Amino acid sequence: QVQLAETGGGLAQAGGSLSLSCSASGTIFSIYAMGWYRQAPGKQRELVADINPGGITNYADSVKGRFTISRDNAKNTVYLQMNSLKREDTAVYYCNADQVRIVGDPPDYGKNYWGKGTLVTVSS
Repeated sequence: QVQLAETGGGLAQAGGSLSLSCSASGTIFSIYAMGWYRQAPGKQRELVADINPGGITNYADSVKGRFTISRDNAKNTVYLQMNSLKREDTAVYYCNADQVRIVGDPPDYGKNYWGKGTLVTVSS
């Protein structure tokens, strides 16, 4: 079984910074993409950023230039540094790990996993 544990988040003022981290645990053989999604009240969950094992990143337009995603493959951990926060960044942030293979899984077999979410609140 694979679990994703998120840390970080909390309360920040507009213009401030917060950081998130997410570690995947279990008998993991490999993980393809790791990323962060968010869901604001009354809105659908949306991609914030993701990163593949080679370090190629993808960002939502709304966070480009302000957020930075990074990853430690050896630790199965993904990070999100959030700078210049805006009130509209307020949401529950969820960690995601895609195409996760555990030891013993056949090739081309992978599952998608979600963390439980961590709340980020940005005040004006």
